[in-house]
Amino acid sequence: MRKTSIITVILLMASLVARADEGMWLPSLISQRIADMQEKGFRLEAEDIYSINQASLKDAVVLFGRGCTGELISPEGLLLTNHHCGYSQIQQHSSVEHDYLKDGFWAMSREEELPNKGLTVSFLERMEDVTDQILRGYDPAMSEAERAELVKKNSQAVIEEATKEGKGLRATVEALYYGNQYFLFLYRQYEDVRLVGAPPSSIGKFGGDTDNWMWPRHTGDFSMFRIYADKENNPAPYSEDNVPYRPKKYFKISLKGVQEGDFTFIYGFPGRTQEYIHSEGVRYIEETGDPHKIHLRTLRLDIMNRHQAQSQKVRIQYSSKNANVSNAWKKWQGEVKGIRKMKTVQTKQEFEKAFDRWAKGGEFDGVVGKIAKIYEELEPYQFATDYYAETVRTVELANFAMSMARLFVKAEDGTVTFDKAKADELASTFYKDWYLPIDKESFIAVMNEYEKNVPAEFKPAYYKDKLAAYGSINAWAEDMFTNSLFADPEKVGSLTETDREAVMSDPATGFFNEFLKWYAADIQPVTARLNQELQLAYRDYMRGQMVYCRTQRVMKDFYPDANLTLRVAYGHIKGYSPADGVYYTPSSTMKGIMEKDNPEIFDYNIPQRLRDIYATKDYGRWADATGEVPVCFIATNHTTGGNSGSPVINADGDLIGLNFDRVWEGTMSDIVFDPDICRNISLDVRYVLFTIDKIGEADYLLEEMTFTE
Repeated sequence: MRKTSIITVILLMASLVARADEGMWLPSLISQRIADMQEKGFRLEAEDIYSINQASLKDAVVLFGRGCTGELISPEGLLLTNHHCGYSQIQQHSSVEHDYLKDGFWAMSREEELPNKGLTVSFLERMEDVTDQILRGYDPAMSEAERAELVKKNSQAVIEEATKEGKGLRATVEALYYGNQYFLFLYRQYEDVRLVGAPPSSIGKFGGDTDNWMWPRHTGDFSMFRIYADKENNPAPYSEDNVPYRPKKYFKISLKGVQEGDFTFIYGFPGRTQEYIHSEGVRYIEETGDPHKIHLRTLRLDIMNRHQAQSQKVRIQYSSKNANVSNAWKKWQGEVKGIRKMKTVQTKQEFEKAFDRWAKGGEFDGVVGKIAKIYEELEPYQFATDYYAETVRTVELANFAMSMARLFVKAEDGTVTFDKAKADELASTFYKDWYLPIDKESFIAVMNEYEKNVPAEFKPAYYKDKLAAYGSINAWAEDMFTNSLFADPEKVGSLTETDREAVMSDPATGFFNEFLKWYAADIQPVTARLNQELQLAYRDYMRGQMVYCRTQRVMKDFYPDANLTLRVAYGHIKGYSPADGVYYTPSSTMKGIMEKDNPEIFDYNIPQRLRDIYATKDYGRWADATGEVPVCFIATNHTTGGNSGSPVINADGDLIGLNFDRVWEGTMSDIVFDPDICRNISLDVRYVLFTIDKIGEADYLLEEMTFTE
């Protein structure tokens, strides 16, 4: 039987397009959605959004670092992203003497802009469907492993051909719709990216973890960087001779403001969604995976918070780590609540039953049951993987020990080399932001949970032997954190080639290495095999869902799951009702900041300068029609992690804000989208401008920008 082409199905689905705000659309195919966008108020054309023949909005958007989005806002390479996206760079430049997290940072000249080692930004040059090239030579008789090898080989050939075209190019080939379709994404990457400005954390992180994922929000979540290039505007390593990058396109900034019902769209790099996942996958997330991970992170956060409250130095050291741990922790809580509220498992089960009845005797017969059986076999291994990731892999000392151990290379003749320069660099970075009491207490807390909750058959023999020898997790921690040479910076600083055996036999190295070997031998091969089987089954199920919905006239949008590639999401400014008798309006103002202001609580202790401005109403040009300074707004755009920092754009293509979060009640949108509840949270660009002008007193930056009234 000839298999149905995914491309054919997508084209046939066009007549069934539902008019909803859900969806993360490929820019190169946005012409398929442009009529819907224009019907909702958009006033530009598809070519304005994405073009390879002329400058378009895509040329003003970058992948910032490894998992955020940024946008160009001047012809001189000035870039805007979230404060939490630039947080690690701000933290790395901070010290007790120069606490840029607490006080903020503003470069008052180009010479004061701070370089950031390892930070890159990437512009998408083009994307194209390369399915035929990637599957060239494929035979349905091939095994899944053979197919994967073919895909890998053909992808490499496509990438090599694409990156011949110029400096700084890199490319990826990404599977869409579970491998039914493949796209090439060609990027130009810049590596000289300098910190220009950041508000104090009392603005950029106002509300802290308490307000994270919540609405109403009053967080000035932005930071500013500048991209530098060589004199020919090409990517180049950091050099004092580099000059500000000249973009093909940058965003004009709208000062008109937003009103409920206004059209909005977001251009960014959403990270990962699972919109087409089987009910058994959702059940595991709801009942097992998320609850256990939430509990483990709660233990770690409680320990961090207690120590950070007692010391400014520790607060700075663990500020970025705390934010990274707490972000997913709170998101998972909202995700579980949303999945349950929407009865997602039940809804998917009903769809699967109907699909199964329709599929009897056809190309997709039995695929639903096959996926369920794979999940049943996978679940205990996934549970072991989750616990391994949230316990063993979180021990900072053990991670550092293993990183150092890898710098000792033993040749066949027995001679040992040791990269001393790299070791010194790793040690400097590690000890700057490590606090032994936090790491030790966290080890005790999470490993006690490991002992209590992981079945014996999914624990390594090494772990069982060590626990028997020590008698308790506490005693094990005492030995590791007292006797490991990696707990002593001086010992690490004096390491030479002759210390390889001492390093390899160190209790911290052994802890990491033995668990790693167990995971690689006993767990990872099984999960890899089962996930490969899932991938194959999902490939058929994905195609089957499209055929089913088309033939049964089911109104459903199909868009590829997010995978950190450039997407467009559109919707409109709108409030929401999270509970009976409660309605949230879609905008917040500085008045709400003053209502939350509390000098006794770190996350709500705003700068005195902000209090003084509010008292005198010295807002300059940044107040709205009501006389207040706007701060944040919410809309119906479909977003996820990776969209942090994404430009929020109005109907004319002008910048009105920066996406930075979602409402807590809607964090299940990675799995199921509820148009009544799912809202993205954005920072109003007028609050960005107000902060630059009135708090940072860096109004010279405004002179680079182009405004529309």
